[in-house]
Amino acid sequence: MPRQPKTVSDACQSWLKSCERNELERSTLKAYRSHVNIHIEPRIGDLLLRELSRSNVRDFMDELLDEGVSRALTKKIMVSLRAVLTEAVEREWLSHNVGTEVKLKRSSRAIGRRIDIPTKEEIRTIIANAPDSHRAMFVTAIFTGMRISELRGLTWEGVDFERKVLRVYQRADEYCEIGLPKSRAGTREIPMAPTVLSALEEWKGKVPKSDLGLVFPNSVGKVQNYSNIYNRVFKPMLAREGIANAAGEPKFGIHALRHAAASLFIEQGWNPKKIQTLLGHATINMTMDVYGHLFENAEEDVAMFEKLDQDLMAA
Repeated sequence: MPRQPKTVSDACQSWLKSCERNELERSTLKAYRSHVNIHIEPRIGDLLLRELSRSNVRDFMDELLDEGVSRALTKKIMVSLRAVLTEAVEREWLSHNVGTEVKLKRSSRAIGRRIDIPTKEEIRTIIANAPDSHRAMFVTAIFTGMRISELRGLTWEGVDFERKVLRVYQRADEYCEIGLPKSRAGTREIPMAPTVLSALEEWKGKVPKSDLGLVFPNSVGKVQNYSNIYNRVFKPMLAREGIANAAGEPKFGIHALRHAAASLFIEQGWNPKKIQTLLGHATINMTMDVYGHLFENAEEDVAMFEKLDQDLMAA
């Protein structure tokens, strides 16, 4: 009896089941299901895999953009579609992954766009005026570049006072559930600056008791909710200190503390590969895409070309 031809929808459901078997984080599974149920299946779910072409995939991507789906979300949906088609290839429902041949080109408007990074004065203001309940957390974020999810999942087992390093090996997701870092590169060791070491030593004597051994638990020892940290602590602190835009809204989200750390690393002249490792980026491209402009130094570039000229013409 011949096998029934498989559709894109069949591949989607098989992929989602594989993701569930691999015990991906609940928030990740939620996003993947959204990509499949809202975007992929309604548009191309009925297409037979054996007839799927690069043109079909390109039309799908263009349709998303034409219907007002943001470029950022379209990019994520395309990543999911490629994973779906990889699943189909592995199950021999498809000869090769046509999705890998279709790329979302970078918007010309995105080129040169700069992320908002706190100034040194703003960083010092945050350190000096953070509430006692969260000062150690914010200080650690500023000097290490750890993600807020990694800070929320940090345990005292990961704080090595003797070696003066923090070990990142888990994170807390949006549901306050503990899981693995975002990628393999997320598992790392980060040296503690003296200010971090001092802040954590002091905080250890004040921290609420936590059966989970959390460094930054909530008042009852559980994982802190991200929304509570931002809305009840970080945002009011920025408003209080006048760190706001022209409309009076806080200038930054908590992720800006990670950007602040990256900018400080770069200012010290550390090489991009070292910074990639410290930040836990999966690739050097990710580091350069976000922070590449911070490595630029016009005066240094001029000096380099002057030296090049001298070395050549003096010969």
